[in-house]
Order: sequence, then structure tokens, then C-alpha cells
Amino acid sequence: MSAHRIVASGDAALVIEFDDRIDPAISAKSAALADALGAAAVPGVRDIVPTYRSVAVYFDPLRTDRQSLTHTLELLNGETLPMTRPNRDAIQVPVCYGGAFGPDLIRVAERGGVGEAEAIALHSAVTYRVMMIGFMPGFAYMGIVDKRIAAPRLDTPRPRVPRGSVGIAGEQTGIYPGDTPGGWPLIGRTPVRPFDLARVDPFLFRAGDEVRFVPITRTEFERLDRAG
Repeated sequence: MSAHRIVASGDAALVIEFDDRIDPAISAKSAALADALGAAAVPGVRDIVPTYRSVAVYFDPLRTDRQSLTHTLELLNGETLPMTRPNRDAIQVPVCYGGAFGPDLIRVAERGGVGEAEAIALHSAVTYRVMMIGFMPGFAYMGIVDKRIAAPRLDTPRPRVPRGSVGIAGEQTGIYPGDTPGGWPLIGRTPVRPFDLARVDPFLFRAGDEVRFVPITRTEFERLDRAG
């Protein structure tokens, strides 16, 4: 059983917390526990939200009680849970790097002492894990970025970051699902939509998913973007 603690968050939520750091293994544990709790279909559980190192469980106090829910969490946490999702391959995300789509790629590369081509290769060589979804619908925090291209947030956030922009912030990388202010250095853009209400499941990513970025040309980007 992993080290953890279960704490109340108000009168209708519990949070099970693991080690306080960004770590793929801890993230995998959180996602696996959230999946297991969802599969258990506990009466009264309203929502389950995995993060980097915890799982928040929102419940209806009139349908379940804190003690029994705590017991269920302890039991599930003591089981050997799958750290990957069976029959779910890594999600392939095409990215057009640099230029107008990635205005900070040069700075990120220079900071790491590498060329632009190498920075692209480093970013697209990793199979990332989705640590959590947050900030806005569909924004997936992914890691871990190669330390040579890990870059701090901008001193002054941009007032508008276009949908599909791919950014880096420290050890994390992510895709902006919609036009929004943002302070992550931008290295490229994807035609893929992480959040789309026109789909049966609007969310492309879930905590625990694996993601690979695939470099494409501007022509390929425009073709895929037109295709929707």
C-alpha cells in the first residue's frame, strides 16, 4: 500500500493525497485509483477528479457517508491497480513546430543549448503521461519534458493564445484547447482539438493517458485543420 492520507474537503468531498511532487508513478497511481473508484460505481459519488498526486472525490452526504467512502478508498488503494489503460494506445498529436505557430521555440532551444531541430526532436521523442486536466476544459498537463527544453513561464503572459498552441512550462507540456490568455512559452500548434462539444466525448485526454507529439509541416497542418 502506498503512503497516503485521506482528508475531508468540506462536508461533501474527500481527498486522498500521495507524495507531494510531480512524478509519473504518482500520477499513474492517482489515475488508476480514480478509474477503479469509477468502476466501483459507489452510490452517492458525484465526481472523481485525479490530479498530479491526489484524487478528489465529491459525494452526496445523503446517499453515502464519509466513513464508508473512506473505507472504500482504503480498500482500493491497497489493491494492485493497473498503471496503464489496457487497449488504449498512446494518442498521436500532430504538431507544426516553430515559426508563427511556435514563436518561443528559438528561445527554448537557445536556453537549453540546442538547435531548433534538436529541440523539436527532444519534445517529440517522449511518450508523455497526462497528469491531470485543469485550467480550462480539456487542458491536459503532461510530463515529463526533457530537462534540456524545460523552460520557465513567460514574465508577461500573452493576452491571447490561439487554440491548439503547444507550450512548455518547466517539466510540463500542454495544448491550449481554446483561445485564452496564457503564459507558457509556445513551441508549435496542432490542428487537433482537445475539447470539442461536437464529439460524443468532448474530452480528448484523460488523466493517465499516454501522448506522443508528431512533427508535421505547415501544409499538413492546414490540410488537417480544414478536415476538422
